[in-house]
Amino acid sequence: MTKYQAVGVGNAIVDVISQCDDSFLSRMGIDKGVMQLIDEERGEFLYGAMENRTQMPGGSAANTIAGLGALGLSTAFIGRVRDDELGRYYASSLTDVGTTFVNEPVAGGEGPTSRSMIFVSPDGERSMNTYLGISTDLGPDDVPDEVAGGAQLLFLEGYLYDKPQGKEAFLAAARACRAGGGRAAISLSDPFCVDRHRDDFRQLVRELDIVFGNEHEWKSLYQTEDLGAALEQAAAESGLIVCTRSGHDVVVVEGDQSVSVPVQEVVPVDATGAGDQFAAGFLYGVATGQTLEVSGRMGCIAAAEVIGHYGARPEADVKAMFRDAGLI
Repeated sequence: MTKYQAVGVGNAIVDVISQCDDSFLSRMGIDKGVMQLIDEERGEFLYGAMENRTQMPGGSAANTIAGLGALGLSTAFIGRVRDDELGRYYASSLTDVGTTFVNEPVAGGEGPTSRSMIFVSPDGERSMNTYLGISTDLGPDDVPDEVAGGAQLLFLEGYLYDKPQGKEAFLAAARACRAGGGRAAISLSDPFCVDRHRDDFRQLVRELDIVFGNEHEWKSLYQTEDLGAALEQAAAESGLIVCTRSGHDVVVVEGDQSVSVPVQEVVPVDATGAGDQFAAGFLYGVATGQTLEVSGRMGCIAAAEVIGHYGARPEADVKAMFRDAGLI
């Protein structure tokens, strides 16, 4: 049985990226800086409105796993694509960076391969409009026990909770991983996602090993504007919590140990994937036995790299960047 150092479960989405200004967002009725789920008709409309489109593989958990694969870990990804042009492109993009794409592209199916229309404004903020397509069919039957059960680290995205089958797949994977002695991690994904699934996420904080969120997501989870109070409550309920704060120090808490990791502020070209690659850098540190502080610094370096260019996956050798910073 193949054992992987890190396995991701999530929506397999092709990102289609275009630049725009704030007035365009207003005209199109797009909420700035968040992810919105849209239907196929809205997706076709927004796709047609995009200029100078750039296409690349995405999906939150998949971006993190691709980052971990690029860092040299043995990785696999569980997700659904259709056997169409975008689906084959997506599967090969993971294989090309050394990550096993566990599920074969589906012939037929009720929806096409998922895609997200991402509009990047001049300040680097990204506004995502996602048509999930065949990703909505991801369910527990797509999660091989031998893959999830053999994972040292399992990474899950909160977006999976938007569909009942995805929630079941999530739980099946987490149980298999922890039963096999691995550690399960989740990204809260988005404050609106937290709003939709608050009770479930509050339970997951208690049950999973590592929870990532930004300051807005943690405040939403505990329904407070006091970040300190939210993190104090989270720390009392979870194993390891991580809070990113958009250019401010990252807070990492495990038990009675609390670490503040300084962030070198960078003007983003495109903020897409910043949280995903922070998670990749941090989990690389965890997987290789680094301290919380070093893991946090690795996350910051990986996030800084990805916001320096368009797209949600690293272009530079991030491991070499860790080496240059004296972290490995």
